[in-house]
Amino acid sequence: MADLLVVGSVAFDTVRTPFGKADEVLGGSATYFSYAASFFTGVRLVAVVGADFPKAHLELLARRGVDLTGLQVADGPTFRWAGEYGYDLSEAKTLDTRLGVFADFRPTLPEPFRRTPFLFLANIDPDLQLNVLRKLERPRLCALDTMNFWIQGKREALQRVVAEVDALVVNDAEARMLTEEPNLVKAARRILGYGPRIVVIKRGEYGVLMATDGRFFFAPAFPLDSVYDPTGAGDTFAGGFMGALARAGTLDEAALRRAIVYGSVMASFTVEDFSLNRLLRLEPREIEERYHAFREMMRLEQ
Repeated sequence: MADLLVVGSVAFDTVRTPFGKADEVLGGSATYFSYAASFFTGVRLVAVVGADFPKAHLELLARRGVDLTGLQVADGPTFRWAGEYGYDLSEAKTLDTRLGVFADFRPTLPEPFRRTPFLFLANIDPDLQLNVLRKLERPRLCALDTMNFWIQGKREALQRVVAEVDALVVNDAEARMLTEEPNLVKAARRILGYGPRIVVIKRGEYGVLMATDGRFFFAPAFPLDSVYDPTGAGDTFAGGFMGALARAGTLDEAALRRAIVYGSVMASFTVEDFSLNRLLRLEPREIEERYHAFREMMRLEQ
């Protein structure tokens, strides 16, 4: 039985950075999340693709043990996104967005999926997120991601679903926009007041801040010689974070902190190449080696 369910997007990305380009490559929040999480636990994926989606991409996910029973194939084109980054890789400039079949996506949960103990609601319409959450037998942990589009356009709907989840995973700009608070420590505290008991704020090259009841934890980004493409890094982080928690089977403070580091480790691999290319070459031993290097980097005493 899979321990972790993700609901989000599967897409084609076209990406330009100062270090190269990739055209019509595999992307999407649920893709990055599920592939990263599959190194830790069984994953169930709910998303939609068009009739143009290659069978080879489905086989790639299936080989990682991702359960694709909830993946819908609809008439029409698959969601496409195109963007570019400058030397500041913290922010992408969107060049083109073509929703295709994703515009009419209505998540459908196969019956066994409704009993999955860990749920991640990737970046989709907050009304759909709430609908999915209420279809599940109460999961042990439900985490949610969102973006500025929903914060600006559907704030009330977003606040309704935020109030019902256990964890919110957002980047620093989204945390500030949601709370209208420039200070991230104050923003995290305010989000805790909305309902979640865990707030994870992704800060790109500056690391990750986690807030729980009365506690803060910070992990830096792993220092890398080469960063080629940050696309999907946040979703990969979330996959590592949730996957590590599902594997641990516990949600105490120590497990949460270890999961933050595992999430950071997975994101550090993703940015070393375009699309999922680095993850496709990734071996479990590399994850553990980088995890221990991360812990050594953070250790205060020699």
